Amino acid sequence: MPSVLEIPKAFTPTGGYGTEMPAPVLANCTDALANNIPDFRGLWRAIDVRVNGEVAPATLKVWQHLERIEQAGNRVVITAGGVLHDMYADGTFENGINDVMAADFVTPLYVAATFENDVLVLRPRGLEGIEVKRWLDGAHLIWEYSTFFTVRLERLT
Repeated sequence: MPSVLEIPKAFTPTGGYGTEMPAPVLANCTDALANNIPDFRGLWRAIDVRVNGEVAPATLKVWQHLERIEQAGNRVVITAGGVLHDMYADGTFENGINDVMAADFVTPLYVAATFENDVLVLRPRGLEGIEVKRWLDGAHLIWEYSTFFTVRLERLT
């Protein structure tokens, strides 16, 4: 079985992956999670969406959010919304997300990723002060998209 370092980084296919998620990137990897990294692995579905602390309108697309998180070592792969964001959580832009935004599948996206106090923190280049965070709250995953919205997700697998 290959080590996490032997598996090439994956990227969003041109135009996004469509309606069906691609095969898992780290499926055959046997490396354990790095020390002091929480286990976010699984398929997650949104069950609550808040904007400014209030329940978001049902028409907001994020209510249909489904994401798969893979992990090995300090590597994290998040597949959702047509994009595949593959990163090492080492705090560098070089090893972070070097892909495209889900908004249009064209705009370049460069993000440094770190784990800080059991929270995965993503910091996009050029957007100082903006942070996207994920952490566990009991059996749920919380996804905080800066000041825009906060999503509570339940694990399906």
